[in-house]
Amino acid sequence: MSKIHITTFINAPIERVFDLSRNITLLKKAIAAGKEQILSDTSSVLIGKGESITWKAKHLGKLRMLTTRVIEMEKPGMYQELQVKGDLKSYSHEHHFKKTENGTIMIDMVEFEGPRDIIGSIAAPMFLKKYLEAFLHKKNELIRNYAESDKWRAIIG
Repeated sequence: MSKIHITTFINAPIERVFDLSRNITLLKKAIAAGKEQILSDTSSVLIGKGESITWKAKHLGKLRMLTTRVIEMEKPGMYQELQVKGDLKSYSHEHHFKKTENGTIMIDMVEFEGPRDIIGSIAAPMFLKKYLEAFLHKKNELIRNYAESDKWRAIIG
């Protein structure tokens, strides 16, 4: 089981940071430069409890899919996604938000087991953790960029 723990400070109100972190439009912007694709079963731009996101990407010569569902949500303090379908043996992502005097601390805690296939299980320890960490840092910087400027207004109103 691999674990990732990333803490990001954002100089913006907790409610704004919480909503930006579950904003489908912003998630799509975070993956725009890569080969990934996001599909969502939500009619809202903000993913909520019980709703799913499917991530598609080509890695190690194979189309990989991961569908996560938000199984728990306590606005604006946390939400948790669990894999309900996909190539990984397991995947859990907890998003925590803590209000501070001058902003919000956003904490990502991810636990996962590599792909089920032989090639994926061999390459995952070298590749997947670094890939996920880089993606989370990129996504968090995008959230910070939107939250700390007026850009957030264009995607959450």
